[in-house]
Amino acid sequence: EVLLVESGGGLVQPGGSLRLSCAASGFTFSRYAMTWVRQAPGKGLEWVSTIDSYGIITSYTDSVKGRFTISRDNAKNTLHLQMNSLKPEDTAVYACVRGRDVGGRRGQGTQVTVSS
Repeated sequence: EVLLVESGGGLVQPGGSLRLSCAASGFTFSRYAMTWVRQAPGKGLEWVSTIDSYGIITSYTDSVKGRFTISRDNAKNTLHLQMNSLKPEDTAVYACVRGRDVGGRRGQGTQVTVSS
C-alpha cells in the first residue's frame, strides 16, 4: 500500500523557516518524481514544487522561487521542503504527491500557518 506521511508543519512568524518532511513507503521511492502541493483555506490545490527521481532537476512555482528548496533522500525514502522567508500567504496545508501530477496519490498533509 502506498503511504505518504507529512510532518514538520506548525505556526511560524513571517520571515521564519520550516522544514517539511514526507516519509514514503509501499512503492519504489527512487523511481518516482515527487511533488509538493498546498491548499490554502477556501482555495484550490496549488502546485508548489517537483523534483525528479534522481534529486537533480527541480522546479518551483514563481511565488516560492528563491525561498523554498525541495530535496530528497532516496536511501531513506524521504522528501523534504525547506521553506525560508515565510509569508502569511504561504499559510496552507502542504502535502506530498507521488509523481508529477498534482492529482496523484498524496498524503494527509501538514498545516503551515504563518502569522504574527
